[in-house]
Amino acid sequence: MVETEHDTWNAGEMGCGELVLELRARLQAMPGRILRLIATDAGASEDIPAYCRMTRHELIRAAPPEFWIRARVPD
Repeated sequence: MVETEHDTWNAGEMGCGELVLELRARLQAMPGRILRLIATDAGASEDIPAYCRMTRHELIRAAPPEFWIRARVPD
């Protein structure tokens, strides 16, 4: 079971570059909280998990087009 999200963002078909920039800002604004992201771009199912690994945000669940991400707390 997925924990309840604190916020939801429907990024639609936003491409990787723009999506990652906006996602970064959103996650930085909500440390420790959960964002439910809806992303229908064809590359999102690979891009979102990779972004989370690189930035140490926790990908709680990926069920494309939906992704639940816990924003990391800054060191």
